Amino acid sequence: MKSDFSKKFSKPVFKRDVPDDTFKYQPAPKPSGKYPYHLDLESVDPVPDQNKLAFHMVGDTGSIRTPDFQKLVVGEMVKQFEATERTGYEPQFLFHLGDVVYNFGEASQYQRQFFEPYQQYPGPIFAIPGNHDSDINPDSRVRYHSLDAFTAVFCDTERRTVPFSGNAQRKSMVQPNVYWTLLTPLANIIGMYSNVPKFGVVTDEQRDWLVHELKRADSERPDKAVILCLHHSPYSADINHGSSMPMIELLEGVFEETGIYPDIVFSGHVHNYQRFSRHYKGSGRVLPFIVAGSGGYDELHPVAYTSDYRFRSDLPEFDGVNLEYSCDTKHGFLKVLLERTAGGITITVEFYALPHERRTEPGVNASLEDRLVLKV
Repeated sequence: MKSDFSKKFSKPVFKRDVPDDTFKYQPAPKPSGKYPYHLDLESVDPVPDQNKLAFHMVGDTGSIRTPDFQKLVVGEMVKQFEATERTGYEPQFLFHLGDVVYNFGEASQYQRQFFEPYQQYPGPIFAIPGNHDSDINPDSRVRYHSLDAFTAVFCDTERRTVPFSGNAQRKSMVQPNVYWTLLTPLANIIGMYSNVPKFGVVTDEQRDWLVHELKRADSERPDKAVILCLHHSPYSADINHGSSMPMIELLEGVFEETGIYPDIVFSGHVHNYQRFSRHYKGSGRVLPFIVAGSGGYDELHPVAYTSDYRFRSDLPEFDGVNLEYSCDTKHGFLKVLLERTAGGITITVEFYALPHERRTEPGVNASLEDRLVLKV
């Protein structure tokens, strides 16, 4: 049988012969708040309608080479704040899925890669760290610890001007830890920290915390949805990373141990958009896994072709997991909408993309490329 050189994978892939880089693991900084590391959205920005909430979500926005795509993505998100027809679904904040700055989480990169591009973004910005935010530049003349800059920007004890922001108007955020839960009237948003190595590392301490948070969030169902976020993508079909077996083993192990599943899982790390469905035999449960890492880094990651010998998809860990939709040639972002109805919470996820990978002119509008509606 001849290989189809034009066909891309419709399943997650495992990339063969990837060097082990777990030596890059970095200890997490001390929490700035108290266990179990909760931040109530109402204490930062009160929610006007307790039955509706919308927010943006995106990852991998920074870039050493050029911030052009990031600025266009931010500009499109700002437009959604300024919509002339008010629907109650105007986004209230941004939840960043990691890799705010490249390549080594240095304070010197935050003004150019974060504060300046987001100076017009009107809402609060929350974040979990990515591998690049957490790494350390071995050639830096300034000595620093992993996540020093990230915690100064996002995990402060009070909101104030960040010294290396270029005197930006955006103040520091008061997240209690690098892994933490954002409490909102319609959902508990659990954000994990998956460290520096290519496929991620989560400590036993954080795993115990995740078990605790899933149980606590589950106790608030059906009044609140449960959203789980991490930087490293468990499932992916891209050519640069592929799927993360450590993250799959972690999450599926916790889900099986507790019998508790989130309603949806978001990740970044891979520079494209992918939407997977994970079908669980017996229960009939279908869990969406969404990759949203096309937020601005200038190099996007294509989905692999089935003829590429470097990848395989015939692993038992991928049984029941299907790639429902992907966009690997355009930068973009998510808009997540939550609505409380008599039947429970409805989650709507919309992916908006810029017109083309290499088009950087202003004045173009992002288009709605994919939409998922969940009733939980």
